[in-house]
Amino acid sequence: MAGLRLGPLLRHVDWDTGEAAVVWVEADRPCTAEVRCEDGAGGSVHTFQIAGHHYALIPVTGLTPASETAYEVLLNGRQVWPLADSRFPASTIRTPAVPTGSARITFGSCRWAAPPGGGKDPVGPDALDMLAARLSSGPSSERPDVLVLLGDQVYADETSEATRRWLAARRDPSEPPGYQVADYEEYTRLYYESWLDPGVRWLLSTVPSCMIFDDHDVIDDWNTSAAWLADMRATPWWQERVLSGLMSYWVYQHLGNLSPAELAEDETYAAVRAASDGTDVLRRFTARADEDPQSVRWSYRRDFGTTRLLMVDTRAARVLDEQNRSMLDTHEEQWVRDNALDGHGTYEHLLIGTSLPWLLPPAVHDAEAWNAALCRGDRGERWAKIGEKVRRGGDLEHWAAFPDSFARLADLIAEAATGPDAPATVCVLSGDVHHAYVAEPSWPDGRASDAHVVQLTCSPVHNSVPASIKLGFRFGWSRAGRRLGLALARHGRTGLPPVQWKKSGGPWFGNQLMTLALRGRSAVLQLDQAQARRAGGARLTTVMERDLARPAERRGGGSTSRR
Repeated sequence: MAGLRLGPLLRHVDWDTGEAAVVWVEADRPCTAEVRCEDGAGGSVHTFQIAGHHYALIPVTGLTPASETAYEVLLNGRQVWPLADSRFPASTIRTPAVPTGSARITFGSCRWAAPPGGGKDPVGPDALDMLAARLSSGPSSERPDVLVLLGDQVYADETSEATRRWLAARRDPSEPPGYQVADYEEYTRLYYESWLDPGVRWLLSTVPSCMIFDDHDVIDDWNTSAAWLADMRATPWWQERVLSGLMSYWVYQHLGNLSPAELAEDETYAAVRAASDGTDVLRRFTARADEDPQSVRWSYRRDFGTTRLLMVDTRAARVLDEQNRSMLDTHEEQWVRDNALDGHGTYEHLLIGTSLPWLLPPAVHDAEAWNAALCRGDRGERWAKIGEKVRRGGDLEHWAAFPDSFARLADLIAEAATGPDAPATVCVLSGDVHHAYVAEPSWPDGRASDAHVVQLTCSPVHNSVPASIKLGFRFGWSRAGRRLGLALARHGRTGLPPVQWKKSGGPWFGNQLMTLALRGRSAVLQLDQAQARRAGGARLTTVMERDLARPAERRGGGSTSRR
């Protein structure tokens, strides 16, 4: 008898017709997986196999636009979802009106799995759990149309105590990579630990999601430099680690990012489904992706009515040669450009999802640009060696650490944000840095964007925020931090960046999520934090709400100039 091991995850709802969706599940054996909806819509598909695990992406057709219908999951004709003892409402599929100019998008990054069974949580309440609690008990109008998870869905290098015990029972943790995950089976453990959380499981079953990896999905500082990659490839365990990381990402995250049409055209997906066991097919694919990043594209585009989301891979698509460093290779960069400008004038809001912030606190930006100049050899070989150590120790690998890429993204954003057909907003959505803030750029060369351009950074969803991080980032926005940044820029001879920017909100620290409510050309930003209550329990509390359609100077609040 087939059982449901993980899921369901409602990954994709079609915004072109409002009539189709995709639901992802993992079963415990080969079977036919089926979705049946209350309104008669549904679909079924046979599972495919990877490393002894069985998965299905179930196409759901016949949905009615602008409707909401409950659904159930069946394996070989037996209902396995909803769970009999669930305290949550029925999982539903909500479809948009077609056409629509409204979208509600919630985003964040960096989530450790919460302790099972509601145990004491050393890093505070989980924002995703709190969102599930709010949605399951509150009005359905608050439900996001999509949940955008901007990296570090799992932590392969920072495992929980429960996972460490499981790893120790499986192999000798005194051998590398120790208590970090080593292979595909161990990666599946991370996803079970994270996505079997009852609240998160229900949330992902009823709110569509878009995902992208960041470094901890594989390892801290993944692809930070050519020297780092050479060191990793010299270890005996790295090859299995990176291939398993990419394989599990393809199965658990990437496939669900694709539309039914994209899935139908995906040659690797077709080959995996055609094989009795797709492990070797997928392993060859990820080995090629690791060796030749241009052979695969992890970035993707989603259009939600008049809102366009570009989710950009800022990890696997890097060029690491010190003399030609780039956040994105030429093909990836061209893809981002083409999709940002394609149909210019047909969308009202352009969202660029990049796990790593484009605009950082000024002192941090200057430190990363300075470090990039040292590692490039601009101050000689001795400084280059020092620079590499500093880069790894300080995680200096954001857009600022790739100055040419930073400048080209600035130029692209300016182009997309300018002209009579410009959207109302261009929002860069990011996470990674374990705090939240709003930053707004301006172009000193006289260019004036017609769209409101903002960097929206929100993390963590559920993770630690040490006092050193709080102090460091507060200092990064301070006047003293700017002075230190200017001194580093002079030493590295980096010159001024092509844009200036100011902080118009934050920094906020805590487990948190941001939401963009987009309607026509209006955009309202909301920041919610998971906060423990004195009487016990926790809840999601709105700590900031802001109309992004209004100029910053009318909104009030603090701001910090870049120069």
